[in-house]
Amino acid sequence: MIQVLTIAGSDSGGGAGVQADIKSIHANGGYALSVITSVTAQNSLEITRAYDLPSDLIEAQLDAVFTDFEVSALKTGMLSSLSIVQTVARKLREFDAKNVVIDPVMMSKSKFSLLETEAIDHLIADLISLAKLITPNLHEAELLAKRKIETLDDAKQAAEIIHSFGCGAVLVKGGHLPGNRSTDVLYDEGEFTLFDEARIETNNTHGTGCTYSAAIATRLALGLNMVEAVATAKEYITNAIREGLNIGHGHGPTNHFYFLDRDWHKAKS
Repeated sequence: MIQVLTIAGSDSGGGAGVQADIKSIHANGGYALSVITSVTAQNSLEITRAYDLPSDLIEAQLDAVFTDFEVSALKTGMLSSLSIVQTVARKLREFDAKNVVIDPVMMSKSKFSLLETEAIDHLIADLISLAKLITPNLHEAELLAKRKIETLDDAKQAAEIIHSFGCGAVLVKGGHLPGNRSTDVLYDEGEFTLFDEARIETNNTHGTGCTYSAAIATRLALGLNMVEAVATAKEYITNAIREGLNIGHGHGPTNHFYFLDRDWHKAKS
């Protein structure tokens, strides 16, 4: 079974971060390995506190995983400090990690900062060049490309700028663009591919970015090419949003296992 690693923060609400990644990896056909970078106190409403794990403990987790398992792909999520970014980049180089998908998590839905400002330049300099794919949302793409994104053409231009940082491909997610469509822009090997779905009116979107990037990493590990991996992951996240779970009092989570019969145990009775 393919083994896929998530390097990210823990979400006590279970909808985002490592918890979402593990569910997404398993739902898409992989076995999930995890390295926790930070512990957050959060629910569907907000993040109230966050604690970064010491860099030497993050390094020890990476050593433990890479020296025992065959990591076919990995994704990064919350890498909140300069020290964590540098540690993860150094270890990924050391282990010659492949199929690296970077989700440049910078801010939560409740506007809680998840990446130190001083770490952004080092994310660009030290980590993005290791990525087969980086998956910024519009806000993250604006910060990385240093330009406003209001249209699909803006998203394409931002993707080209981010690609110049040395990554293999860029997927600018269009979920926050105006209109009734959700269109993501992939820039890979000098070509643009658009992935378009009808926008789903729902409040249950917590962890969509984490879930989407973990699904893409898993599909790459399964041997799909970039366009195929993004296309199938886009279909997966769209359905997971459509069947989102109405739990908590804020933004509920996506339904990672929407395709399972929840009443399977009753079928035998």
